[in-house]
Amino acid sequence: MKLGYCTITWGGVVGHPVGVTSVKDLFYLTHGPMDRAVADIAAAGYAGVEMFDGNLADYAEKPEELRGILDRAGVELVSVYTGANFIYADILPDELHRIRRAAELAAQFGAERLVVGGGARRAAGTTQEDYRRLGEALDRVTDIAEEFGLSASYHPHLTTIVESPDELEKLMGLTRIGFCPDTAHLAAGGADPAAVIRKYPERIRHVHLKDLRRDPFAFLPLGQGELDFPDIVQAIKESGYDSWLMVELDEYDGDPRAAAEASRRYLQELLP
Repeated sequence: MKLGYCTITWGGVVGHPVGVTSVKDLFYLTHGPMDRAVADIAAAGYAGVEMFDGNLADYAEKPEELRGILDRAGVELVSVYTGANFIYADILPDELHRIRRAAELAAQFGAERLVVGGGARRAAGTTQEDYRRLGEALDRVTDIAEEFGLSASYHPHLTTIVESPDELEKLMGLTRIGFCPDTAHLAAGGADPAAVIRKYPERIRHVHLKDLRRDPFAFLPLGQGELDFPDIVQAIKESGYDSWLMVELDEYDGDPRAAAEASRRYLQELLP
């Protein structure tokens, strides 16, 4: 298995402000410098990176700049993360327009994978119809990804309608999209990450690894929280998945490179 790291830690996650009034432009972004993030990730010993769609969009008119950043660091762009509400019929065409743009950019820069989160929680409460709409939309995301030669996977995420194991079960039979387990988000939603991986082995197309402390709540570098990564890694091996493991840390109070290095040291001890 190859190891990669997500650039989110270099600035955290925000949404493009124009998306408040124009859904088609609501990209994910991290405000940190991508040249520093990529260089730090490479220096920490990782071979690949994952970026947000909005950060790729920043290089749409200057593609050679990003290619140079990746080439100098000696890493590859593995995956691109995006997402949407998916349950509101009126805005879905604009959301899929944006996801198509994300897939186009991912392919332009040589990525293999498109990772999506989403499924909005309504103020009035979630209905079974919302899961049906989410499942249908994710099938359309899969079609878009395949048009660009990408593998698509769905990432359960806090604040969406797929947080808990029961909510994930409601969705999985309604869509053919691949599955991206995120160990910390699954645990925060009440799941045993290894058990979830063992439940859907044939659906896994991508993996996010991060650790978790529940009280006070924090995402942490690998090995510094409560999760049983030896069992998680064993479950991944049992599934037959033998590809990229993307380490992710949504936010960190210290130096993001130091966090990446800490997780890399932990994985060196854990993986043969």
